[in-house]
Amino acid sequence: MLRLLLIYLSQACWARNIVQQWGFAQRMAARFVAGETLDQAIDVVKELNSRGINTTLDHLGENVCSSEDAILAVDEILAIINRLEQEGVASGVSLKLSQIGLAVNRTTCEENLLRILEQARLRSIYVRVDMEDSPFTDLTLGLFSDALTAGYQNIVGVAIQAYLYRSENDIRGVLETNSGIRLCKGAYKEPSSIAYPKKKDVDTNFDRLTDILLDKSLTVGSTINQDGRFPPIPAIATHDQERIDHTLEYAKSIDLPENGLEFQMLYGIRPDLQSQLVEQGYPVRVYVPYGSEWYPYFVRRLAERPANLWFFLSNLIRG
Repeated sequence: MLRLLLIYLSQACWARNIVQQWGFAQRMAARFVAGETLDQAIDVVKELNSRGINTTLDHLGENVCSSEDAILAVDEILAIINRLEQEGVASGVSLKLSQIGLAVNRTTCEENLLRILEQARLRSIYVRVDMEDSPFTDLTLGLFSDALTAGYQNIVGVAIQAYLYRSENDIRGVLETNSGIRLCKGAYKEPSSIAYPKKKDVDTNFDRLTDILLDKSLTVGSTINQDGRFPPIPAIATHDQERIDHTLEYAKSIDLPENGLEFQMLYGIRPDLQSQLVEQGYPVRVYVPYGSEWYPYFVRRLAERPANLWFFLSNLIRG
């Protein structure tokens, strides 16, 4: 119930307007958000790269409601792509389709996505399309498929959420194109008619989908490229030690080389685990968000880790 409440609050404008004014909330959000500017985010990317960790950079924002705001978001993403090439860092970029016009109309979103992908192809930067809540699932996969048809197969990948019943079929469909998939558990409120309501069932499905991804990587010989910008097909996005242990055990059982998979984690969460996996020879990519629209992202992080929430509330009580 607490997690559902927090997910609701992450989408509530009245709550955002209150919390974003609290100085301690801004300071705590800085643990998970790499500043409000691209310069600040690039500094974080360089620091992570110095520790052998690759990144994907995300300018925060979603559910844009006008074509004008979608264009502003596209311009920022294009600036990220250009800056990543200029700096020569080991990083790609992540985006949400609702940020670039999906909530306006499909045509606007597709035009904006193809504009981004063309720039990414010219700059040799990998783009990951994030998955949002279920009303956007079919639209996201449809636009992703159209991007592949338009010739961007080696530039773009997509995220799939393990808590949805449909995800195995979705993964098998994407894998027919040999495209990269970020597998995550899912962070939105979904009804039990379409998503596993119990954590143990989500975990079981996550492991099953991981096995499918690793088998595909072995079959086609997918590996991370030398400069760390382009990931292998399987991007296993989790901080759950049991899910990581399962991934490592299964990879070893099928003799998948270390560079045939990639672990992905969030900035500010389990840096010890990130370093440990790098020391073991596994590629690790950290999702680095930045921007002024930090509130929804921050509250979703509170929903995922009770310890973060109690720390936040203790600061609220102390004033």
